[in-house]
Amino acid sequence: MTETSDTRSADGEAREAPRSLLQRLMRYIPLIAPVLLWAVPCWVLLHTGQRWPLPVTVAGTALFVLGLAGMPLAMVRGHGRRQQDRAAIVGDTLLGGIWVLFTWSVLLGVLLRPALSVAGVGDGQDRARIVTWTVLGVTAVLLSWGYAEARRVPRVRRLDVRLPRLGAGLDGTRVALITDTHYGPLDRARWSARVCETVNTLEADLVCHTGDIADGTAERRRAQAAPLGTVRATRARVYVTGNHEYYSEAQGWVDLMGELGWEPLRNRHLLLERGGDTLVVAGVDDVTAESSGLAGHRAHLAGALQGADPDLPVLLLAHQPKFIDRAAADGIDLQLSGHTHGGQIWPFHHLVRLDQPTVAGLSRHGARTLLYTSRGTGFWGPPFRVFAPSEITLLVLRSAPPAG
Repeated sequence: MTETSDTRSADGEAREAPRSLLQRLMRYIPLIAPVLLWAVPCWVLLHTGQRWPLPVTVAGTALFVLGLAGMPLAMVRGHGRRQQDRAAIVGDTLLGGIWVLFTWSVLLGVLLRPALSVAGVGDGQDRARIVTWTVLGVTAVLLSWGYAEARRVPRVRRLDVRLPRLGAGLDGTRVALITDTHYGPLDRARWSARVCETVNTLEADLVCHTGDIADGTAERRRAQAAPLGTVRATRARVYVTGNHEYYSEAQGWVDLMGELGWEPLRNRHLLLERGGDTLVVAGVDDVTAESSGLAGHRAHLAGALQGADPDLPVLLLAHQPKFIDRAAADGIDLQLSGHTHGGQIWPFHHLVRLDQPTVAGLSRHGARTLLYTSRGTGFWGPPFRVFAPSEITLLVLRSAPPAG
């Protein structure tokens, strides 16, 4: 018995060691990441055999150093205590731009140069310069396209979702989902109005907003959020908080959404009835709510379902997909979430997967529970969407087909 206990203890310590090492490394990521983001493209584009004229090399290197120093400063001034919108726009744009430049510097630096060598194209200097111009060209195209993708009104994504416990009277119920509108430093009041107009064309029974309305307080972003008051639904408009509300006085957003005619589902539910059948529509605060320090804010599924008939199907709104573990354990039929933005700028979705079980789309969890994760309606921070298009979602709920 003693040997077994010792072995288990040793195994546990062995597992803890890598975890603690990873935790220590994670602390330094905010310091290391900006350096890598700016240093790698600088090296690949200017210092790997291009032999640019000295003024070009010096000026190019100086631009990268300026970006490395300026981006964090702008981000702090824009998203820190000062909340300066102009600084936020500069910092966010630099972040998105350097992410794309870094990605394609690495990919083309690794893949294109050997390919040119195998093809016998030019000498070392020629190949190095071709890589530089190709990286700059690809980056310019992707950023231009990504900016247009971020600023356009999202396309509507339609899909049928079959819920076996849904009564026949509710078959065909139309649920519109918007999420992660992220009203922020760039004034998008007109965009907001056009999004709401698009939602209204869907003639939804239920319209849902699963959080991250804005970056900034309700008072500050009221003009951009005001068009949400024009959204129409035949039955209800429901809303739950996202993590970004808890950076910006969440209660103010809850109050404003109520003022605009939405039902904030803060760990509570309502009933949607049609044709003699009933659907429980429940919502929980974001999982970060409890650590925010706001009294009464927390993700409390039991509270959301209190008093609901356990035999009825449940549609749950929860901002983050990772709440699905609790939802599946409770036998929820369908959870609607956002948060991931589908990665927003490729290939960032690989990092999102480290924190969330899904990045986008419909997935099954456990025997009964389905999760739909939206790629989001707006964008956070960098005004770009690259290979991760925004969406307004229309889910048509279907009951089980008749037996036989």
